[in-house]
Amino acid sequence: MTALLTLEILEKYDSPLDQKVEIPAEAEGVEGSSLYLKAGEKISIEDLLYGMMLVSGNDSAVALSCIIGGTQQHFIEMMNRRADAIGCTGTHFTNPNGLFDEDHYTTARDLANITRTAMKNKTFSRIVAAKEWNADRSGSTYRHFVNKNKTVRQFDGGNGVKIGYTKASGRTLAASATRDGKNVICVVMSAPNWFQDAYRLMEYGFDVL
Repeated sequence: MTALLTLEILEKYDSPLDQKVEIPAEAEGVEGSSLYLKAGEKISIEDLLYGMMLVSGNDSAVALSCIIGGTQQHFIEMMNRRADAIGCTGTHFTNPNGLFDEDHYTTARDLANITRTAMKNKTFSRIVAAKEWNADRSGSTYRHFVNKNKTVRQFDGGNGVKIGYTKASGRTLAASATRDGKNVICVVMSAPNWFQDAYRLMEYGFDVL
């Protein structure tokens, strides 16, 4: 949802993806997976999106929420309105990166709905299908992002989308694949065998389409 909203706002105002933005202080030192962003660092929105979607940069999500929403809280409100608009009845966001919070939740159905909506955006689908990305970060040694979602390398036709993990919530995967013009999206939540489970479900999906 964070990536989708970012792209929709950029498109609404015809704002370039490769524009450099300044990292706000609150995006430095965010827990969990990180791009090791520094307050004041100049980096493109495109690099932030790749870093967020390929290597789960929690700090990147915070940075984008502040930059796109003006404040993180306003962006979260936008996330919840967008979820309501596409019919997500079991979803409530309290942060832009999915870190655990009792009041931050979704369902497999809603996450699939968000994924389906986002995959209609060509820029989003290009980003999540990438196997790797080299960021333009002159002041950082962490520039090469390798997609943690093994679906894009292991599964026939795999083209996205995103992994997620916290100790409290377990392993979550939104996976996507396209074969012969047919598209399948699969969501597994709190799944110890997340990739294997998703691959079996997607094979079933292709068999019955």
